[in-house]
Amino acid sequence: MKIHVVAFATVGDVLGRELNVELADGSRVEDLKTELAQRHPELAAMWPRLAIAVDGEIASPDDALSDGVEVAILPPVSGGAPTAVAEIIAPAAERAAIVDEKIDVGTVERLVAAPNCGAVLLFLGTVRDHHQGRSVARLTYTAYRSMARKALARIVEELPERTAIVHRVGDVPVGEPSVVIAVASPHREAAYETSRTALERLKREVPIWKREHYADGEVVWREEEPLV
Repeated sequence: MKIHVVAFATVGDVLGRELNVELADGSRVEDLKTELAQRHPELAAMWPRLAIAVDGEIASPDDALSDGVEVAILPPVSGGAPTAVAEIIAPAAERAAIVDEKIDVGTVERLVAAPNCGAVLLFLGTVRDHHQGRSVARLTYTAYRSMARKALARIVEELPERTAIVHRVGDVPVGEPSVVIAVASPHREAAYETSRTALERLKREVPIWKREHYADGEVVWREEEPLV
């Protein structure tokens, strides 16, 4: 059977962005890992920090594979939205999105504002011009879009207060937001707590990776949080 493999960030540097792998019928996720490790021995040191998703859902080593499935090899995510909100997600409707352009913060705020909400809280995660004493020129974000859309929608739907999350991918200049989280609630304490929870879940659960471009020309993947 044929398995379509997609890889991201540092794993994509090793495997390439996409490849097809032939496996025997009845093979499991673990068999695919073994096949890839034989082709690329440098993966051995990376496996303990990688997650694997089958058709957009995190899988275990014993999960069976079937012909034509898409398997994503996912390094730890970076943690960390459009002039128009693109790639709208249901059932969280327009309150969760992955976008390719500059985020219109006002648009995100309007997605949650309501007459019964006395607190509307905005969090902007912006690109700063330094990291650990090094000058940063810009960041590049990459996402496993199909899985990221589902994860964002799940987070928005499960949070107790009305929330919108918009994350930008591609090149993001210093000073511009890479993510905007808006929360509306009748009371400010709940808005603060929900905003913090939304950000922490985004960093743990959504397959988005960050690449830092330093002023001296070096480019480095930031992989910190194992996906859960």
